[in-house]
Amino acid sequence: MNAVLQNIEPKEVFKYFEEISEIPRGSENEEAISNYLVQFAKNRSLEVYQDEALNVIIKKEATKGYEKSPTVIVQGHMDMVCEKNKDTEHDFYKDPINLKVDGDMISAQGTTLGADNGIAVAFCLAILDADDIAHPPIEVLITTEEEIGLKGATKLDASNLKGKIFINIDAEEEGVLLVSCSGGVRSKVSIPIIWEEINENLSSYSIKIRGLKGGHSGMDIDKERGNSNKLMGRVLNDLYNQYSICISDINGGSKLNAIPREADAIVYIHSKQVDKVKSEIGKWDKIFKNECRSSDSNVSVEIEKIDRKMESVFSNETFKKVLSLFFLIPYGVQSMSMDIKGLVESSTNLGVVTTTEDEVTFNSATRSSVGSLKDYIVQQIRKGAERVETDIEISSSYPEWQYKKDSYIRELFITVYERLYGRKPKISAIHAGLECGLFSEKLGDIDMISFGPNMYDVHTPDEHLSISSTKRTWEYLISVLKEIK
Repeated sequence: MNAVLQNIEPKEVFKYFEEISEIPRGSENEEAISNYLVQFAKNRSLEVYQDEALNVIIKKEATKGYEKSPTVIVQGHMDMVCEKNKDTEHDFYKDPINLKVDGDMISAQGTTLGADNGIAVAFCLAILDADDIAHPPIEVLITTEEEIGLKGATKLDASNLKGKIFINIDAEEEGVLLVSCSGGVRSKVSIPIIWEEINENLSSYSIKIRGLKGGHSGMDIDKERGNSNKLMGRVLNDLYNQYSICISDINGGSKLNAIPREADAIVYIHSKQVDKVKSEIGKWDKIFKNECRSSDSNVSVEIEKIDRKMESVFSNETFKKVLSLFFLIPYGVQSMSMDIKGLVESSTNLGVVTTTEDEVTFNSATRSSVGSLKDYIVQQIRKGAERVETDIEISSSYPEWQYKKDSYIRELFITVYERLYGRKPKISAIHAGLECGLFSEKLGDIDMISFGPNMYDVHTPDEHLSISSTKRTWEYLISVLKEIK
């Protein structure tokens, strides 16, 4: 380990953040980090549970004087979103995250940092390891596969948890206390590919969309950032309507909870039309630069010749269905809350488009703080699937977390914040799927709050974490724990 963070305060937190950054922990690749957490607990003779889904619960007794205090569940997730730049050599299945420090910020070299939600894991480990922090009985809960639909939390048997106060550390803005979140669901529409051979002398070209910022498909959806899949659909539809192009491959995005930044298509063009198609691509490059001038100023559309022998391409019927879905599947904000100013109420993200030997799949993540509106958006996608005579697959549905009118932990967080900083924190809801919704169902009458330090550009290779904010947030957390008696 390079110990890049060894002299940064709070040392007890960044020590563990750096340790877990050495362990690959992308969603569905969490056995190593889960086993690390179990061994951590065993080394300290702490009570520990690990289930088949690799979720981990670690319990620590109250410090002296807090034996009769209510038990507190402190919770985060162990998996991270694995995104990297095209020119970055990194294997998320075996390579550690290469950390770097620039002033007040910690980031990674060309990849996501994993502060979402590694900083929660680091906080929890620092609490469990400490012998100088006053606290009530603690139940640390670290879940798996949060980033791909809260799967670990869904599978968790909550009978091992006794706490009635729940502190989630999966927020990304200091001074903002989250008290509600949206529910979500994932949908996949698949177009079976009919392949056909073309005897014409066509040349192969790659169309690429690059330079978009991307971002979290819930928290950044209101920033009107370009979606590479939707943009590619517009380009291909225009070319199809004007020229004799064929297509054999289209792929865009890599994670459903990230706004897609890049998309690629392989097309085949008649030699007599190549110059006109190139000119048309140039027009689209200008169009997108104008449309996205504020949100994604570096967007580009490029076309380049590639050496790829054409054996078969999508049939005209398949191509038309693919183009139709690009337009029929919605993207972006669908409704705004009338109760909380500025809060996105409902949205959907066409996050991943993939071509295999048999089909083209369109994968969307839909969110809403109102269950019926979430269902309505899914019905729109379903109708789009029906229009092209195919089916929709629904998965990973999870509930919203509703605001609780009377909350002891919320009022305590407010009181401690005012004492530390001389001002009130912001009470807010989030347009993203926190595990709080599931745990409110599993645990019944649970008093919940979510908070965290300042993080930026999560789910992208530009993700970075504020050191000073992490320090303040850590001090805030241990001050709150000290007050729970």
